[in-house]
Formats: sequence, structure tokens, C-alpha cells
Amino acid sequence: MSVRVNVRLLAVAVVVAGSGVAVGTVPAAADEGTPRFLAPSELPPHASSDWYAGPVTAGQPDPLPMCGGEALPSISVHRAYRTDLDTGALQVTVVERSEQRAKDFAELVRKDLAGCAKKVMKQNPDITAAQKYYGKVNAEEGAYVYGVHTKAPWGASDINMYAVGRDGNTVTLVHWGQMGGFADAPVAGFKTTTATAVNKLY
Repeated sequence: MSVRVNVRLLAVAVVVAGSGVAVGTVPAAADEGTPRFLAPSELPPHASSDWYAGPVTAGQPDPLPMCGGEALPSISVHRAYRTDLDTGALQVTVVERSEQRAKDFAELVRKDLAGCAKKVMKQNPDITAAQKYYGKVNAEEGAYVYGVHTKAPWGASDINMYAVGRDGNTVTLVHWGQMGGFADAPVAGFKTTTATAVNKLY
């Protein structure tokens, strides 16, 4: 399946989530001890649209994120976000049984993000992919931010940003994506969103 198709499927999933059609939802307003999710207003501002959020939903997102998705376990909990245009976002949170397991899992996701462009081109020979590492964000036990740009021979060009961070025994993955290139990536805004996502888990 092509990267472009994956991106389009993610956009469809975001729209469905935004409509409130979901299975196994859990309250967005978390009880004490339950990780909290980003509010739409905490995502990087969009020039032409508000952000809208779907329900907080138990299980893996479908489709999985292009980067980091293969590592997500069935105990994941996620929330999808959309705009009125071709921009979407996703947050996935995993609560592990111990801090060491969470540390190991966060490192696994980080390695997957760091090698994403090469993996995408290996799995999709017609796609050209490049990526950048935007550094560490100081939030709780730390978070790491990456950007991945993909181009298809039929003209599709997409920029995606990913971050993985940890607070104790909880790991969160944040994804933002739209049409465009590295110049269109809201790096500063996404770093702020990442810090917020990690800091507000508990």
C-alpha cells in the first residue's frame, strides 16, 4: 500500500472519529490516574481552519501511523484530530506495567521514527522519503521530534511530524500531517504541542 494511500486512510479515519462513530470509547475527561489527551486548541494553529477532536478510543488507531505505528500494542488508547482542510493529527498513549517497560517501549518507538524514511522507501519503491530530527523536548522524562517528507511519482507531496515522549510508565506518540514539504512543517508549534502532550498526561 502506498504512503499516499496510508495518509488518505488516516484522513478518513480522522473524519470518522470526528463524527463520533467509534467503538470502545473512553471518557475524554480522564479520571485521576488516567492519562489525559490534547485538546484541539493545543495543536499547532492552522491558518484557515479550527481543529476538531474525535473521542478518546481504546485500542490501536486504524490505520496505523506511517511511522511508529507498527510498535503500538493493543493496549493503546488514541484520539484523532482533523481540520476542515487536508491536515490531521493523532495522539496515541500506552500505559505500561512498569517504568522500565515504558522506557524500553519509548526507545523502540524512537528507533522506528528515526529509521522511518528508509523503511518507507523499502516498502514502497515508488516513494521518495526524507526525514529530519528536530531534537529533544524537555518535558517530564523527555520527548523527541522528527519530520518525514514523502513524494510520489504521481505528484503527491506530504509532510508529517512525529514525537514520542514519556512520563513515568506512560508513553505517548503524537503525529501531525498535511500536504507540503519541510518548509510547511510547524516545527516550533509542534514542539510546543509535544511538550503539552507529555506534561498533561498526569
